[in-house]
Amino acid sequence: MSDQSPPPGWTPRDPDSPDGQQPPPPREQQPGRPPKPGRKPRRKRTGWRRLIPTWRMVLGGVLLLALLLGGALVAGYLLVDIPPANAAATAQSNVYLYSDGSQLARDGEVNRVNVPLSQIPLTVQEAVLAAEDRDFYSERAVDPKAMLRAAWNTATGKGTQSGSTITQQYVKNYYLGQEQTIKRKVKEFFIAIKLGREKSKDYILEGYLNTSYFGRNAYGIQAASQAYYGKDVGKLTTAEGAYLATLLNSPSAFDVVSHPQSRDRALARWNYVLDGMVKKNWLTAAERAATQFPEPGKVRPAAGLSGQRGYLVEAVKDYITEHKILDEKTLAEGGYRITTTIDKRRQNDFVKAVDAQLNSKLDPEARKADRLVRAGGVSIDPATGKVVAMYGGIDYTKQYVNNATRHDYQVASTFKPFVFAAAVENDSRTQDGRRITPNTIYNGDNKRRVVGTRVPYAPENEGQISYGNITVNTATDLSVNAVFAQMVVDVGTVKVKQTAVDLGIPENTPNFVPGPAMALGTMQASVLDMTQAYATLADHGRRTPYTFLEKITKEDDTIGLPDRSPTQAVTREAADTTTSMLVSVVDNGTGTAALAAGHPAAGKTGTGELDRSAWFAAYTPDLVTVVAMMGQDPDTGTLQSLYGALGEPRIGGGGYPARIWAAYTKTALEGTDPVDFDLELQPGAAQPPPSPSFEPFPPEETPEDEVTPSRPVRPNRPTRPNPTNGQTNGGQTNGGQTNGGQTNGGQDNGGQTNGGQTNGGQTNGGTTQGDQAGTTTGTQGTNAGAGADAGAAGLRPPSAFLE
Repeated sequence: MSDQSPPPGWTPRDPDSPDGQQPPPPREQQPGRPPKPGRKPRRKRTGWRRLIPTWRMVLGGVLLLALLLGGALVAGYLLVDIPPANAAATAQSNVYLYSDGSQLARDGEVNRVNVPLSQIPLTVQEAVLAAEDRDFYSERAVDPKAMLRAAWNTATGKGTQSGSTITQQYVKNYYLGQEQTIKRKVKEFFIAIKLGREKSKDYILEGYLNTSYFGRNAYGIQAASQAYYGKDVGKLTTAEGAYLATLLNSPSAFDVVSHPQSRDRALARWNYVLDGMVKKNWLTAAERAATQFPEPGKVRPAAGLSGQRGYLVEAVKDYITEHKILDEKTLAEGGYRITTTIDKRRQNDFVKAVDAQLNSKLDPEARKADRLVRAGGVSIDPATGKVVAMYGGIDYTKQYVNNATRHDYQVASTFKPFVFAAAVENDSRTQDGRRITPNTIYNGDNKRRVVGTRVPYAPENEGQISYGNITVNTATDLSVNAVFAQMVVDVGTVKVKQTAVDLGIPENTPNFVPGPAMALGTMQASVLDMTQAYATLADHGRRTPYTFLEKITKEDDTIGLPDRSPTQAVTREAADTTTSMLVSVVDNGTGTAALAAGHPAAGKTGTGELDRSAWFAAYTPDLVTVVAMMGQDPDTGTLQSLYGALGEPRIGGGGYPARIWAAYTKTALEGTDPVDFDLELQPGAAQPPPSPSFEPFPPEETPEDEVTPSRPVRPNRPTRPNPTNGQTNGGQTNGGQTNGGQTNGGQDNGGQTNGGQTNGGQTNGGTTQGDQAGTTTGTQGTNAGAGADAGAAGLRPPSAFLE
């Protein structure tokens, strides 16, 4: 039976309605019933309008949010109680371990003496308020606006900032901890509100001043006053109080004694504190103008950190805080077990090498210049980036500034390999379009004006020797300033700086300014920074960020460490070709003392301006080590020249630093077979150098590819040096080949066999100087292979330029 369609106009029956009962149609559909006057039919929201909430929805949402927030605040206030003082209020010790798990040192014994607020001078209190919370006495315990502003600035990349009041900081110091977690911040918020309602402002300020960390292991204002100025807090001046208030922002970084490189930042913060006191009418403008910076006293380290232990602990702590693994205050709470990368055996080897090659020969009573001598060194495994040994100074309790991490000495010619690496990396060419390779010919004449720079620049060579046309390889062997000053312009100073940064030199290194002089190493990188950069060259251009840490734990928790995945900083071709030239420096140039290590090595010497520093940076395929000697007045801390130290007219990188390197490397790699470098060179780098020619190259002309050098391309390979005195290679074989013991320039006149004894130095130095440089001063010119570093110990007057 087929369905039948309903008749026209028939309304279908609702199956859910009783038979015969249908719902009436809408009013507007009822025949003869127009819509009710005065009311428009409601339109349905269609399309994108359905996504926009109505004003009723918005109002309801706001009211609901306010209700929830208010309820949460009330609940938090009722549920969070003021707890007892935390364990950090009596800080624990941190334990530092060698890589094998044996104990290196322990620090963190509490240094705290609480004092009542009445004993703290009012100006000192006001200085702290000016530094940390200028409206402390008039504001509430928490400042939501400041907290939101700080959160916004941090989120938008304007730097991590604190929006905490002094009340909140006191709660964090005394009741909670330094953990950067939401849970801790929520507790801090409610405890601060309760504390602000229950305690007076004076009570809170007193607690804050007695629990804050000021650096130098000093907790509280009284301990800080003793640590920095050797006096009780009641005797502090306004200027001293302002400096202690400055330290609250960054205790270790603003210690101008331990971190002299941060002096400018510390002074800026100190001035900010004093200016704030003037704004609050706590200090008159006249008093402000008369206030001078109060130099803090020397650091007095704990006896348990004597020897190298203190240097190592401070370096590890700086690494932890600078890499934001833990902040300084959290680390100071203690309780951490820190396993370092320091190899105990190699660390002892390093100390023994410095003692045997340098410290044992110092005689401060007989030679005043010996009082100025400092030494620093770092050794890194290039494959892993682990710092396996570090020498910071003679004793942390006697020389508290770590010579391995300081940034106030020029690196001199140890920078020159970065210039060449940049040339290969960027496929750079000379002014006339020739590709720069180890065999490219440059003019090496003394005071030759650099071409291609707006500012006139004509650097002196070591000993003021003019070499004429020489290859880049020979210029590296002899550390010829004129060649590298021209090369850095050919490559581009900005490109050279970028290559150095890629290798591992921090971009904010002092005096790291692009310009022709940068080729001579005017920047002030630390020994640690230079070791990182040379480790990148040693690992074929692959940079693995250095580390001091194997593991950090606290109770059952393991602290996460930063990622150190290797990156290809420069091409293997650039790194390996640079290494090939540094091998020549050790074999034939200024670094022959390194041959005593008994392992194939690549390295570079350097002597800083006014002989204030002497460097040797070198590596085997398995180990990278940089050693530096520095001159510093032990009383004033000023940088000093090393003229006359150890009885030598001058100190060069190829002398004592290279001997220390060789002695350490020999013992550190004891039991391992010598390994040759596996190098992939730049095209053309392995070609034999052109044959000698005696046509002088005019300084103002541009060389062509076929122009040959006017002096021998490289010196004869010396016999293996005697690590004891170096007399054989110091002058008898190579000494005097050039100018009476100075490297190799002038082989034609110096006499290769006589070593300066008969004909040495007739052209430039005279027979007398030739004898002295070739025989008498062979000890310094010497293990250095009579190089530019060491040969300069011949009797020329001191010069202000760099080698």
